[in-house]
Amino acid sequence: MSTMTTKDGTQIFYKDWCPKNADWGPRAEDWGPRDAQPIVFHHGWPLSADDWDNQMLFFLGEGYRVIAHDRRGHGRSSQTATGNEMDTYAADVAELVAALDLQNAIHVGHSTGGGEVARYVARAEPGRVAKAVLIGAVPPVMVKSDTNPGGLPIEVFDGFRAALVANRAQFYRDVPSGPFYGFNRAGATVSEGIIGNWWRQGMIGGAKAQYDCIKAFSETDFTEDLKAIDVPVLVMHGTDDQIVPYADSAPLSAKLLPNATLKTYEGYPHGMCTTHPDVINRDLLAFIRG
Repeated sequence: MSTMTTKDGTQIFYKDWCPKNADWGPRAEDWGPRDAQPIVFHHGWPLSADDWDNQMLFFLGEGYRVIAHDRRGHGRSSQTATGNEMDTYAADVAELVAALDLQNAIHVGHSTGGGEVARYVARAEPGRVAKAVLIGAVPPVMVKSDTNPGGLPIEVFDGFRAALVANRAQFYRDVPSGPFYGFNRAGATVSEGIIGNWWRQGMIGGAKAQYDCIKAFSETDFTEDLKAIDVPVLVMHGTDDQIVPYADSAPLSAKLLPNATLKTYEGYPHGMCTTHPDVINRDLLAFIRG
């Protein structure tokens, strides 16, 4: 189990897989040199690094060094009572990047992880980041306000908080069973394995941190972060995203980013990395190699 400890004493769990030409060895040091270009994956709420297993295996096979961490309060990282907001999330990433001495990395974030990527990349040290990808991501800002009239009402997120407090275990069945993967749509092919894996990841995280993270992903305004990012950014989003609605997210982010490519997926759900991995992996690879 690989962990690093942040300045405030939080343990951050991470996976760090490196390619080699032979079969994988039983120990990390057998997996090959660490000089391959790194891809860092940032998961959504309330999940963990495990949500990226498909992408990590795919890009490992393509010769990249792949890294994913459990955000503080999530997965196998410390169940923190404090620091569950975007500035600290980004600072944790910066510490992990420095500890692993990652250079010229591609940072890929889904949903809340997309917000984490935007905040980190906007502040990253020169040479650390080559490109970034936002997938079904929460920027620019989710909650409705006078300056963001197309956002979701605060009552939506209050409902998330109430459901988490009342019965987190049931709430974490309802989300993946319905809107997250589009399994509530007519004709959808429902996977109990996917639903159970979402529930498993959510339930091993800390309730307090996940509760706080609802505010972090819904109310943080990433407008200035997006404007400050000068590396190429691919913005990927499904038009049937029921968690982060398309119209108030991806097109607005693409307009704010100085060097953005917007790729829209007709009818795809929020969890499209899981429901359509072959398409998403192919397009990610083309962007990274392009």
